Amino acid sequence: MKLTDLTREIEVIAAGGRLDAEAREAQLAEAPAWIQVRDSRTALARAAAAVHGHPSRNMKLAGITGTNGKTTTAHLIDSIIRASEGTSAMFGTISHRIGGEATDARNTTPEASDIQRMLARAVSAGCRSAVMEVSSHAIALHRADALSFNAAVFTNLTRDHLDYHSTMESYFATKEKLFNGSLGSAPLVSVINVDDEYGVKLMGRTNGRKTTYGLVNSADVRCDEFKLSPRGLAFVAKTPSGKMEINSSLVGRPHVYNILAAIATGLALGFALDEIARGVAECRTVTGRFEQVSLETPDQPPFAVIVDYAHTDDALKNVLHTARELAGRQGRVITVFGCGGDRDQTKRAPMGEIAATLSDVAIVTSDNPRSEEPGAIIEDIEVGLKRAGRPYLRLLDRREAIFRAVAEAREGDVVLIAGKGHETYQVLRDRTIHFDDHEVAREAMMKRRGSHA
Repeated sequence: MKLTDLTREIEVIAAGGRLDAEAREAQLAEAPAWIQVRDSRTALARAAAAVHGHPSRNMKLAGITGTNGKTTTAHLIDSIIRASEGTSAMFGTISHRIGGEATDARNTTPEASDIQRMLARAVSAGCRSAVMEVSSHAIALHRADALSFNAAVFTNLTRDHLDYHSTMESYFATKEKLFNGSLGSAPLVSVINVDDEYGVKLMGRTNGRKTTYGLVNSADVRCDEFKLSPRGLAFVAKTPSGKMEINSSLVGRPHVYNILAAIATGLALGFALDEIARGVAECRTVTGRFEQVSLETPDQPPFAVIVDYAHTDDALKNVLHTARELAGRQGRVITVFGCGGDRDQTKRAPMGEIAATLSDVAIVTSDNPRSEEPGAIIEDIEVGLKRAGRPYLRLLDRREAIFRAVAEAREGDVVLIAGKGHETYQVLRDRTIHFDDHEVAREAMMKRRGSHA
Protein backbone atom coordinates (compact mmCIF):
# COMPACT_ATOMS: atom_id res chain seq x y z
CA MET A 1 0.00 0.00 0.00
CA LYS A 2 1.30 3.45 -0.86
CA LEU A 3 1.82 5.85 2.02
CA THR A 4 -0.57 8.33 0.41
CA ASP A 5 -3.30 5.62 0.35
CA LEU A 6 -2.73 4.92 4.04
CA THR A 7 -2.82 8.65 4.75
CA ARG A 8 -6.23 8.85 3.08
CA GLU A 9 -7.48 6.00 5.31
CA ILE A 10 -6.68 7.86 8.52
CA GLU A 11 -6.75 11.55 7.60
CA VAL A 12 -10.21 11.81 9.17
CA ILE A 13 -8.38 11.89 12.49
CA ALA A 14 -5.58 14.21 11.38
CA ALA A 15 -4.93 17.01 13.84
CA GLY A 16 -6.62 20.23 12.91
CA GLY A 17 -8.82 18.65 10.26
CA ARG A 18 -7.87 18.06 6.62
CA LEU A 19 -4.65 19.44 5.22
CA ASP A 20 -4.77 20.79 1.70
CA ALA A 21 -3.09 18.60 -0.91
CA GLU A 22 -0.08 20.88 -1.42
CA ALA A 23 0.70 21.10 2.29
CA ARG A 24 0.30 17.36 2.71
CA GLU A 25 2.61 16.58 -0.19
CA ALA A 26 5.20 19.00 1.20
CA GLN A 27 5.15 17.28 4.58
CA LEU A 28 5.40 13.84 3.00
CA ALA A 29 8.36 14.96 0.94
CA GLU A 30 10.22 16.10 4.03
CA ALA A 31 9.26 13.15 6.27
CA PRO A 32 7.57 10.43 4.20
CA ALA A 33 6.86 8.19 7.21
CA TRP A 34 5.45 10.93 9.44
CA ILE A 35 1.73 11.53 9.99
CA GLN A 36 0.42 13.77 12.76
CA VAL A 37 -2.74 12.47 14.45
CA ARG A 38 -4.95 13.60 17.28
CA ASP A 39 -4.94 10.20 19.07
CA SER A 40 -2.14 7.76 18.36
CA ARG A 41 -4.05 4.71 19.67
CA THR A 42 -7.06 5.41 17.45
CA ALA A 43 -4.73 5.94 14.52
CA LEU A 44 -2.86 2.71 15.27
CA ALA A 45 -6.07 0.67 15.11
CA ARG A 46 -7.27 2.26 11.87
CA ALA A 47 -3.86 2.13 10.23
CA ALA A 48 -3.36 -1.53 11.22
CA ALA A 49 -6.78 -2.42 9.80
CA ALA A 50 -5.88 -0.66 6.54
CA VAL A 51 -2.41 -2.23 6.30
CA HIS A 52 -3.81 -5.74 6.78
CA GLY A 53 -6.75 -5.23 4.43
CA HIS A 54 -9.52 -5.04 7.05
CA PRO A 55 -9.49 -8.80 7.76
CA SER A 56 -12.56 -8.71 10.03
CA ARG A 57 -14.63 -7.79 6.97
CA ASN A 58 -13.59 -11.09 5.36
CA MET A 59 -14.84 -13.38 8.13
CA LYS A 60 -17.56 -13.68 10.77
CA LEU A 61 -16.22 -12.16 14.00
CA ALA A 62 -17.83 -12.48 17.43
CA GLY A 63 -16.70 -10.32 20.36
CA ILE A 64 -17.53 -10.96 24.02
CA THR A 65 -17.42 -8.44 26.83
CA GLY A 66 -18.58 -8.44 30.45
CA THR A 67 -17.10 -8.92 33.90
CA ASN A 68 -17.57 -12.68 34.20
CA GLY A 69 -18.05 -15.50 31.73
CA LYS A 70 -16.07 -14.13 28.78
CA THR A 71 -13.53 -16.94 28.59
CA THR A 72 -15.96 -19.84 28.90
CA THR A 73 -18.39 -18.25 26.45
CA ALA A 74 -15.54 -17.71 23.98
CA HIS A 75 -14.52 -21.37 24.24
CA LEU A 76 -18.11 -22.48 23.71
CA ILE A 77 -18.54 -20.28 20.64
CA ASP A 78 -15.19 -21.47 19.32
CA SER A 79 -16.31 -25.08 19.74
CA ILE A 80 -19.53 -24.31 17.85
CA ILE A 81 -17.55 -22.73 15.01
CA ARG A 82 -15.27 -25.77 14.78
CA ALA A 83 -18.25 -28.15 14.86
CA SER A 84 -19.69 -26.31 11.87
CA GLU A 85 -16.67 -25.13 9.87
CA GLY A 86 -13.83 -27.41 10.99
CA THR A 87 -11.37 -24.67 11.93
CA SER A 88 -11.46 -21.38 13.82
CA ALA A 89 -9.49 -18.63 15.49
CA MET A 90 -9.88 -17.59 19.13
CA PHE A 91 -8.26 -14.79 21.11
CA GLY A 92 -8.76 -14.52 24.87
CA THR A 93 -7.44 -14.57 28.42
CA ILE A 94 -5.84 -18.02 28.28
CA SER A 95 -4.39 -18.14 24.76
CA HIS A 96 -4.49 -16.81 21.22
CA ARG A 97 -5.09 -19.56 18.66
CA ILE A 98 -5.30 -19.67 14.88
CA GLY A 99 -6.32 -23.07 13.55
CA GLY A 100 -4.18 -25.54 15.51
CA GLU A 101 -1.45 -23.08 16.52
CA ALA A 102 -1.74 -21.46 19.95
CA THR A 103 0.38 -19.09 22.04
CA ASP A 104 -0.07 -18.00 25.64
CA ALA A 105 -1.92 -14.71 25.97
CA ARG A 106 -0.18 -11.68 27.49
CA ASN A 107 -3.38 -9.62 27.34
CA THR A 108 -6.98 -10.74 27.13
CA THR A 109 -7.37 -8.62 23.99
CA PRO A 110 -4.22 -8.18 21.88
CA GLU A 111 -2.91 -4.75 20.89
CA ALA A 112 -4.69 -3.23 17.88
CA SER A 113 -1.79 -3.90 15.51
CA ASP A 114 -1.51 -7.49 16.75
CA ILE A 115 -5.21 -8.38 16.51
CA GLN A 116 -5.39 -7.07 12.93
CA ARG A 117 -2.28 -9.06 11.99
CA MET A 118 -3.64 -12.19 13.70
CA LEU A 119 -7.03 -11.89 12.01
CA ALA A 120 -5.30 -11.50 8.64
CA ARG A 121 -3.34 -14.68 9.36
CA ALA A 122 -6.58 -16.43 10.33
CA VAL A 123 -8.20 -15.45 7.03
CA SER A 124 -5.13 -16.70 5.13
CA ALA A 125 -5.26 -19.96 7.10
CA GLY A 126 -8.80 -20.60 5.96
CA CYS A 127 -10.69 -19.54 9.07
CA ARG A 128 -14.13 -18.28 8.12
CA SER A 129 -15.08 -17.31 11.68
CA ALA A 130 -13.31 -16.10 14.82
CA VAL A 131 -14.18 -15.23 18.39
CA MET A 132 -12.42 -12.87 20.77
CA GLU A 133 -12.76 -11.59 24.30
CA VAL A 134 -12.98 -7.80 24.41
CA SER A 135 -11.90 -6.41 27.77
CA SER A 136 -12.85 -3.00 29.10
CA HIS A 137 -9.18 -2.01 29.09
CA ALA A 138 -8.98 -2.95 25.40
CA ILE A 139 -12.03 -0.83 24.58
CA ALA A 140 -10.69 2.15 26.52
CA LEU A 141 -7.28 1.81 24.83
CA HIS A 142 -8.83 1.50 21.33
CA ARG A 143 -7.49 -2.03 20.74
CA ALA A 144 -10.90 -3.08 19.40
CA ASP A 145 -11.38 -0.07 17.11
CA ALA A 146 -11.83 -0.66 13.37
CA LEU A 147 -13.13 -4.22 13.82
CA SER A 148 -16.32 -5.36 12.13
CA PHE A 149 -18.27 -7.61 14.52
CA ASN A 150 -21.03 -9.86 13.24
CA ALA A 151 -22.04 -10.44 16.85
CA ALA A 152 -21.14 -8.75 20.14
CA VAL A 153 -22.02 -10.44 23.45
CA PHE A 154 -22.70 -8.78 26.79
CA THR A 155 -22.48 -11.30 29.65
CA ASN A 156 -22.89 -9.18 32.81
CA LEU A 157 -21.38 -6.29 34.73
CA THR A 158 -20.30 -6.46 38.36
CA ARG A 159 -17.68 -4.70 40.46
CA ASP A 160 -14.18 -5.00 39.00
CA HIS A 161 -11.42 -2.79 37.58
CA LEU A 162 -12.62 0.25 39.53
CA ASP A 163 -8.95 1.09 40.07
CA TYR A 164 -8.98 1.86 36.32
CA HIS A 165 -12.54 3.01 35.60
CA SER A 166 -13.21 4.70 39.00
CA THR A 167 -17.00 4.17 38.94
CA MET A 168 -19.47 1.54 37.75
CA GLU A 169 -21.02 4.16 35.47
CA SER A 170 -17.68 4.72 33.75
CA TYR A 171 -17.07 0.96 33.59
CA PHE A 172 -20.45 0.43 31.91
CA ALA A 173 -19.97 3.36 29.52
CA THR A 174 -16.75 1.73 28.33
CA LYS A 175 -18.42 -1.64 27.75
CA GLU A 176 -21.29 0.08 25.93
CA LYS A 177 -18.94 1.31 23.21
CA LEU A 178 -18.70 -2.20 21.78
CA PHE A 179 -22.42 -2.06 20.98
CA ASN A 180 -23.23 1.52 19.99
CA GLY A 181 -20.83 2.05 17.11
CA SER A 182 -18.26 4.12 19.02
CA LEU A 183 -15.43 1.81 17.94
CA GLY A 184 -16.08 2.39 14.25
CA SER A 185 -19.19 0.36 13.48
CA ALA A 186 -21.95 -1.29 15.49
CA PRO A 187 -22.21 -5.11 15.52
CA LEU A 188 -24.74 -6.67 13.19
CA VAL A 189 -26.29 -8.45 16.20
CA SER A 190 -26.01 -7.60 19.91
CA VAL A 191 -26.43 -10.65 22.19
CA ILE A 192 -27.46 -9.43 25.64
CA ASN A 193 -28.06 -11.06 29.03
CA VAL A 194 -31.34 -9.50 30.16
CA ASP A 195 -31.14 -11.05 33.64
CA ASP A 196 -28.35 -8.54 34.34
CA GLU A 197 -29.42 -5.02 35.30
CA TYR A 198 -26.79 -3.48 33.04
CA GLY A 199 -27.88 -5.76 30.23
CA VAL A 200 -31.39 -4.34 30.54
CA LYS A 201 -29.92 -0.83 30.45
CA LEU A 202 -27.86 -1.72 27.40
CA MET A 203 -30.96 -2.82 25.46
CA GLY A 204 -31.94 0.79 24.86
CA ARG A 205 -28.48 1.94 23.87
CA THR A 206 -27.48 -0.46 21.11
CA ASN A 207 -27.66 -0.14 17.36
CA GLY A 208 -28.69 -2.94 15.03
CA ARG A 209 -30.48 -6.21 15.79
CA LYS A 210 -30.69 -7.58 19.33
CA THR A 211 -30.95 -11.14 20.63
CA THR A 212 -31.57 -11.65 24.34
CA TYR A 213 -30.84 -14.57 26.63
CA GLY A 214 -31.53 -15.41 30.27
CA LEU A 215 -33.08 -17.70 32.85
CA VAL A 216 -35.35 -15.32 34.77
CA ASN A 217 -36.66 -12.59 32.48
CA SER A 218 -38.36 -13.16 29.15
CA ALA A 219 -35.68 -13.76 26.51
CA ASP A 220 -35.21 -14.98 22.96
CA VAL A 221 -32.90 -17.79 24.08
CA ARG A 222 -33.72 -19.34 27.44
CA CYS A 223 -34.32 -22.48 29.44
CA ASP A 224 -37.00 -23.05 32.06
CA GLU A 225 -35.02 -25.49 34.20
CA PHE A 226 -31.77 -27.39 34.17
CA LYS A 227 -30.29 -30.48 35.79
CA LEU A 228 -26.98 -30.05 37.59
CA SER A 229 -24.66 -32.86 38.67
CA PRO A 230 -20.91 -33.34 39.14
CA ARG A 231 -20.92 -34.72 35.59
CA GLY A 232 -22.33 -31.54 34.06
CA LEU A 233 -25.52 -29.88 32.86
CA ALA A 234 -28.58 -30.94 30.91
CA PHE A 235 -31.48 -28.78 29.75
CA VAL A 236 -33.72 -27.90 26.84
CA ALA A 237 -32.93 -24.53 25.30
CA LYS A 238 -35.75 -22.58 23.67
CA THR A 239 -34.77 -20.38 20.74
CA PRO A 240 -36.52 -18.49 17.92
CA SER A 241 -35.40 -21.35 15.62
CA GLY A 242 -36.84 -24.09 17.84
CA LYS A 243 -35.95 -26.18 20.87
CA MET A 244 -32.67 -28.01 21.34
CA GLU A 245 -31.41 -30.52 23.90
CA ILE A 246 -28.20 -29.43 25.56
CA ASN A 247 -25.78 -31.77 27.32
CA SER A 248 -22.58 -30.29 28.68
CA SER A 249 -19.79 -31.45 30.96
CA LEU A 250 -19.50 -27.90 32.33
CA VAL A 251 -20.81 -27.64 35.90
CA GLY A 252 -22.80 -24.87 37.58
CA ARG A 253 -25.52 -22.30 37.06
CA PRO A 254 -23.10 -19.65 35.69
CA HIS A 255 -22.29 -22.04 32.85
CA VAL A 256 -25.98 -22.20 31.92
CA TYR A 257 -25.75 -18.48 31.14
CA ASN A 258 -22.51 -19.01 29.22
CA ILE A 259 -24.11 -21.77 27.15
CA LEU A 260 -27.22 -19.69 26.42
CA ALA A 261 -24.97 -16.82 25.30
CA ALA A 262 -23.07 -19.20 23.01
CA ILE A 263 -26.32 -20.59 21.56
CA ALA A 264 -27.62 -17.08 20.83
CA THR A 265 -24.30 -16.15 19.21
CA GLY A 266 -24.24 -19.34 17.16
CA LEU A 267 -27.66 -18.47 15.79
CA ALA A 268 -26.53 -14.90 15.07
CA LEU A 269 -23.58 -16.29 13.10
CA GLY A 270 -25.92 -18.47 11.05
CA PHE A 271 -25.19 -21.94 12.45
CA ALA A 272 -27.80 -24.72 12.62
CA LEU A 273 -29.26 -25.97 15.91
CA ASP A 274 -27.63 -29.40 15.61
CA GLU A 275 -24.22 -27.82 14.96
CA ILE A 276 -24.64 -25.58 18.00
CA ALA A 277 -25.67 -28.49 20.26
CA ARG A 278 -22.71 -30.56 19.06
CA GLY A 279 -20.31 -27.68 19.62
CA VAL A 280 -21.56 -27.17 23.19
CA ALA A 281 -21.21 -30.89 23.95
CA GLU A 282 -17.67 -30.98 22.55
CA CYS A 283 -16.48 -28.12 24.78
CA ARG A 284 -15.65 -30.46 27.66
CA THR A 285 -13.69 -28.17 29.95
CA VAL A 286 -12.16 -24.70 30.15
CA THR A 287 -8.92 -24.40 32.07
CA GLY A 288 -9.43 -22.87 35.49
CA ARG A 289 -13.18 -22.32 35.11
CA PHE A 290 -14.81 -24.47 37.80
CA GLU A 291 -12.37 -27.17 36.75
CA GLN A 292 -12.20 -30.36 38.79
CA VAL A 293 -8.71 -31.55 39.69
CA SER A 294 -8.22 -35.29 39.51
CA LEU A 295 -5.32 -37.66 40.05
CA GLU A 296 -3.84 -39.60 37.15
CA THR A 297 -4.92 -42.87 38.75
CA PRO A 298 -8.23 -44.74 38.93
CA ASP A 299 -8.31 -44.19 42.68
CA GLN A 300 -9.75 -40.72 43.27
CA PRO A 301 -10.28 -39.05 46.67
CA PRO A 302 -13.80 -39.11 48.17
CA PHE A 303 -14.05 -35.31 47.89
CA ALA A 304 -13.91 -32.82 45.00
CA VAL A 305 -11.16 -30.26 44.41
CA ILE A 306 -12.13 -27.36 42.14
CA VAL A 307 -9.90 -24.65 40.64
CA ASP A 308 -11.63 -21.47 39.50
CA TYR A 309 -10.55 -18.05 38.28
CA ALA A 310 -13.12 -16.22 40.44
CA HIS A 311 -11.41 -13.01 41.52
CA THR A 312 -14.36 -10.67 42.06
CA ASP A 313 -17.00 -10.75 44.79
CA ASP A 314 -19.79 -11.62 42.33
CA ALA A 315 -17.78 -14.40 40.66
CA LEU A 316 -16.80 -15.84 44.04
CA LYS A 317 -20.44 -15.81 45.17
CA ASN A 318 -21.52 -17.65 42.02
CA VAL A 319 -18.90 -20.40 42.26
CA LEU A 320 -19.56 -20.86 45.98
CA HIS A 321 -23.27 -21.36 45.28
CA THR A 322 -22.33 -23.99 42.70
CA ALA A 323 -19.92 -25.64 45.14
CA ARG A 324 -22.69 -25.74 47.73
CA GLU A 325 -25.03 -27.45 45.26
CA LEU A 326 -22.39 -30.11 44.60
CA ALA A 327 -21.63 -30.64 48.29
CA GLY A 328 -25.30 -31.11 49.12
CA ARG A 329 -26.55 -31.32 52.67
CA GLN A 330 -23.88 -33.67 53.95
CA GLY A 331 -20.74 -32.17 52.45
CA ARG A 332 -18.86 -29.02 53.39
CA VAL A 333 -17.38 -26.25 51.26
CA ILE A 334 -13.74 -25.41 52.03
CA THR A 335 -12.53 -22.26 50.25
CA VAL A 336 -8.99 -21.06 49.59
CA PHE A 337 -8.89 -17.51 48.23
CA GLY A 338 -7.09 -14.17 48.22
CA CYS A 339 -6.99 -10.90 46.28
CA GLY A 340 -4.46 -9.55 43.83
CA GLY A 341 -2.22 -6.63 44.68
CA ASP A 342 -2.18 -3.36 42.72
CA ARG A 343 -5.78 -3.99 41.66
CA ASP A 344 -9.24 -2.78 42.69
CA GLN A 345 -9.17 -2.68 46.50
CA THR A 346 -12.92 -2.10 46.90
CA LYS A 347 -13.67 -5.79 46.28
CA ARG A 348 -11.40 -7.15 49.03
CA ALA A 349 -13.70 -6.82 52.04
CA PRO A 350 -16.79 -7.98 50.07
CA MET A 351 -14.90 -11.07 48.90
CA GLY A 352 -13.93 -11.83 52.49
CA GLU A 353 -17.51 -11.52 53.68
CA ILE A 354 -18.84 -13.72 50.88
CA ALA A 355 -16.19 -16.40 51.44
CA ALA A 356 -16.91 -16.55 55.17
CA THR A 357 -20.68 -16.51 54.74
CA LEU A 358 -20.93 -19.16 52.02
CA SER A 359 -18.11 -21.50 53.11
CA ASP A 360 -17.93 -23.93 55.98
CA VAL A 361 -14.19 -23.35 56.16
CA ALA A 362 -12.62 -20.19 54.71
CA ILE A 363 -8.84 -19.97 54.30
CA VAL A 364 -7.54 -16.56 53.24
CA THR A 365 -4.12 -16.53 51.60
CA SER A 366 -1.94 -14.74 49.07
CA ASP A 367 -2.88 -14.37 45.39
CA ASN A 368 -0.63 -12.24 43.16
CA PRO A 369 0.53 -9.59 45.64
CA ARG A 370 2.65 -7.73 43.06
CA SER A 371 4.16 -4.63 44.70
CA GLU A 372 1.94 -4.78 47.80
CA GLU A 373 2.68 -6.54 51.07
CA PRO A 374 0.69 -9.82 51.13
CA GLY A 375 -0.16 -9.32 54.78
CA ALA A 376 -1.61 -5.87 54.13
CA ILE A 377 -3.86 -7.25 51.37
CA ILE A 378 -5.12 -9.95 53.72
CA GLU A 379 -5.86 -7.34 56.38
CA ASP A 380 -8.16 -5.59 53.87
CA ILE A 381 -9.90 -8.92 53.20
CA GLU A 382 -10.24 -9.62 56.93
CA VAL A 383 -12.51 -6.60 57.32
CA GLY A 384 -15.16 -8.59 55.46
CA LEU A 385 -14.25 -11.92 57.07
CA LYS A 386 -14.75 -10.43 60.52
CA ARG A 387 -17.97 -8.74 59.44
CA ALA A 388 -19.42 -12.18 58.69
CA GLY A 389 -18.72 -13.18 62.29
CA ARG A 390 -17.51 -16.69 61.45
CA PRO A 391 -14.14 -18.34 62.12
CA TYR A 392 -11.55 -18.48 59.34
CA LEU A 393 -7.91 -19.41 58.80
CA ARG A 394 -5.18 -17.00 57.72
CA LEU A 395 -2.25 -18.68 55.94
CA LEU A 396 0.02 -16.32 54.05
CA ASP A 397 1.69 -19.06 52.00
CA ARG A 398 -0.69 -20.17 49.20
CA ARG A 399 0.89 -23.62 48.94
CA GLU A 400 0.42 -24.20 52.66
CA ALA A 401 -3.19 -22.99 52.41
CA ILE A 402 -4.00 -25.46 49.62
CA PHE A 403 -2.36 -28.35 51.48
CA ARG A 404 -4.32 -27.44 54.62
CA ALA A 405 -7.63 -27.34 52.71
CA VAL A 406 -7.04 -30.76 51.15
CA ALA A 407 -5.95 -32.21 54.49
CA GLU A 408 -9.14 -30.91 56.12
CA ALA A 409 -11.47 -32.37 53.47
CA ARG A 410 -13.81 -35.22 54.32
CA GLU A 411 -15.94 -37.48 52.16
CA GLY A 412 -18.47 -35.46 50.17
CA ASP A 413 -16.70 -32.12 50.72
CA VAL A 414 -15.84 -29.62 47.98
CA VAL A 415 -12.50 -27.82 48.14
CA LEU A 416 -12.63 -24.61 46.09
CA ILE A 417 -9.32 -22.96 45.20
CA ALA A 418 -10.28 -19.55 43.82
CA GLY A 419 -8.58 -16.59 42.20
CA LYS A 420 -5.87 -17.80 39.84
CA GLY A 421 -7.57 -20.36 37.62
CA HIS A 422 -5.48 -21.00 34.50
CA GLU A 423 -2.45 -19.02 35.74
CA THR A 424 0.80 -20.94 36.17
CA TYR A 425 2.68 -18.22 38.02
CA GLN A 426 2.58 -16.01 41.09
CA VAL A 427 3.63 -12.37 40.81
CA LEU A 428 5.62 -11.18 43.83
CA ARG A 429 7.17 -7.80 44.48
CA ASP A 430 10.64 -8.66 43.17
CA ARG A 431 10.04 -11.65 40.91
CA THR A 432 7.51 -13.95 39.26
CA ILE A 433 7.63 -17.61 40.28
CA HIS A 434 6.05 -20.75 38.87
CA PHE A 435 2.84 -21.58 40.72
CA ASP A 436 -0.02 -23.69 39.40
CA ASP A 437 -3.03 -24.30 41.66
CA HIS A 438 -3.72 -27.56 39.79
CA GLU A 439 -0.21 -28.90 40.40
CA VAL A 440 -0.16 -27.93 44.06
CA ALA A 441 -3.62 -29.42 44.62
CA ARG A 442 -2.51 -32.73 43.07
CA GLU A 443 0.59 -32.77 45.26
CA ALA A 444 -1.58 -32.21 48.31
CA MET A 445 -3.98 -34.95 47.21
CA MET A 446 -1.11 -37.39 46.64
CA LYS A 447 0.41 -36.57 50.02
CA ARG A 448 -2.92 -37.09 51.76
CA ARG A 449 -3.48 -40.40 50.00
CA GLY A 450 0.02 -41.55 50.98
CA SER A 451 -0.41 -40.58 54.60
CA HIS A 452 -3.82 -42.27 54.75
CA ALA A 453 -2.39 -45.42 53.19
